Amino acid sequence: MSKIVFNNRNNEFYQSLKASVDQYFEKNQIKKTGDWRLFSKTIILIGTFITAYLLLMNMTMGVLPALLLAGLLGFLAASIGFSVMHDANHGSYSPNQKLNDFLGLSANALGASAYFWKQKHNIIHHTYTNVDGIDDDIAKSPIIRQCESQKWVPAHKVQHLYLVPVYSLSSIFWIFFMDFTKYFTRKIYTTDAWKLSTKNHIVFWVTKIYYATVFIAIPIFVWGWLGWLVGFLTMNVVMGLTLSMVFQLAHVVENTEFEHIPLDTTKHVETAWAEHQIKTTANFAMGNKVISWFVGGLNYQIEHHLFPRVSHIHYPAISKLVEEKCREYNLPYNQYPTMSEALASHFRVMRELGKRPAEVAVNTQAAA
Repeated sequence: MSKIVFNNRNNEFYQSLKASVDQYFEKNQIKKTGDWRLFSKTIILIGTFITAYLLLMNMTMGVLPALLLAGLLGFLAASIGFSVMHDANHGSYSPNQKLNDFLGLSANALGASAYFWKQKHNIIHHTYTNVDGIDDDIAKSPIIRQCESQKWVPAHKVQHLYLVPVYSLSSIFWIFFMDFTKYFTRKIYTTDAWKLSTKNHIVFWVTKIYYATVFIAIPIFVWGWLGWLVGFLTMNVVMGLTLSMVFQLAHVVENTEFEHIPLDTTKHVETAWAEHQIKTTANFAMGNKVISWFVGGLNYQIEHHLFPRVSHIHYPAISKLVEEKCREYNLPYNQYPTMSEALASHFRVMRELGKRPAEVAVNTQAAA
């Protein structure tokens, strides 16, 4: 596959930062994995999700309460993905790998494939963050244009206006299209997918059959076709918007950088991997504990990209160390005080990227 090769010979920043972070855990005699805060969150989120589902399937209720519960299911599904599945599949939930593997299957319980997600997210995205041509997270062209190196089409002029409906359908596309595309093509964007074992094949198909049964067949039996369709769309619109907004605010905002790799080439970049992560990533709403709780600490995206095997419950503490080291080594520490400011920045970026490239060049020259 085409790839980028980082120059890690000058890696003083990350070595110094890692030493400080390791010292923090040793001094406080705590593990880098989760603790009671993560375990209790897991019980609350999964317990509430199951309760909401059972209420919908077993109680007679009006349209509004049913839609509210369906929306709650979507929000809880996203939060389980952020808080439980994400840590587990990174191996940061528990020092017990079997427990990590088991809870990582919460992705499958929500209809997706943990197997493909691990390669797509843990390996490709975390290594080649914001690298156009490799990073599947910014590979939405030609529907939306997320960096300057991607091809422009006339529809992009109004992409900032249709972003919300596109994002709202993202979980449906993920479950019903993208997973199957990866499965049958054996590719994740431009990267060859891992070889599937017999067990992997079985888990993939059992997951899809389970999802069709629990989230399609049973609800249709209880609510009828129209009732199911409205509830299913409500659940997925909330889930898709929540997932998309949180992940987009991490990398596609003002001041984050992008790289472009032409297909079938290798690009050597005079930047260490850790510095690349700093320059391509942003935090938001770091002081908001409610947002941090529901998004699984992913508003501390810089810390997550530098230390993916550290549980998100530790990010607020180590963020102070990361910010200090960035200042010391004259590196940016991109952050937005509130989620609304980060959202505004994302939509400004997408609006700018929607302009015809020639218009952008003319406007830049005029400003100069």
